[in-house]
Amino acid sequence: MIITITLNPSLDYIVEMDKFELGAVNRSTCEHVLPGGKGINVSIILNRLHIPTKALGFTAGFIGHDIEQLLAKYHVASDFIKVEEGLSRINVKLRGRIKETEINGNGPVIKSTDLSKLEEKLRWLQSGDIVVLAGSIPPSVPCTIYNEIIEMLEDLGVMIVIDAAGDLLKNTLKHRPFLIKPNHIELGELFGVNISSKDEVIVYAKRLQTLGARNVLVSMAGDGAVLLTAAGDIFKHNGLKGFVVNSVGAGDSMVAGFLAGFVKYNSYCEAFKWGIAAGSASAFSDLLATRRDIELLYKELCD
Repeated sequence: MIITITLNPSLDYIVEMDKFELGAVNRSTCEHVLPGGKGINVSIILNRLHIPTKALGFTAGFIGHDIEQLLAKYHVASDFIKVEEGLSRINVKLRGRIKETEINGNGPVIKSTDLSKLEEKLRWLQSGDIVVLAGSIPPSVPCTIYNEIIEMLEDLGVMIVIDAAGDLLKNTLKHRPFLIKPNHIELGELFGVNISSKDEVIVYAKRLQTLGARNVLVSMAGDGAVLLTAAGDIFKHNGLKGFVVNSVGAGDSMVAGFLAGFVKYNSYCEAFKWGIAAGSASAFSDLLATRRDIELLYKELCD
């Protein structure tokens, strides 16, 4: 079982328009309302690839209810903890022809008693299960929360995946997570450098391994991806050709594809291919990729 934990899920309101003018009345050409959050996106793609998954985290108010209802429509199992103070956030994403603008909410107040409830839900996990800690955290949660969750799980033998940025990621490395997935910009920010080539990615990804990460998967947008494994293998790909229409969820889809490939084949090579296929398929789609989209790109990688 793959458990995803999204501490600050959202209702994503996506508005598409021909142009956006600040201070004026703008008309949309298309709108979507979707459940959002990096862990939730991972669970949606895993479910589409027929990998057992459950989404955990915190929700609040009527927005939280809607998030859970939408996930149910996608046939994604969830077990969110309902908190009393505040509302789950609404993230507004404005898509123009050239640029995309996001307005992200803060989310509800999560108390120590709520975190204790999460700990209770994690006690049933078993050795070999995978836990994905993904995305940002609400302002009410301590920045050490990912470390605290990992420490809860250390004696259970689960595999930890981290998809986060900055100190939230860096502080977990001492726990030797199974997989981390920064993009090349986030990787550079960790070391105060600009990274533009795969050779540079390899240099700094190896540094993350010396700090504790076992496998490091780095996405590079249209320039492909790089994987450094715990065994010392390096996989590189220049990226699949296609028209990028959606940057939201592509990295999450790569994580889901990688895990699906690893669970199915116990192979880093296959996991890398499925990760590239899933990430690219979502980037080439208006919304998160379908199973068919991913499989077609996977076959292209194998030809």
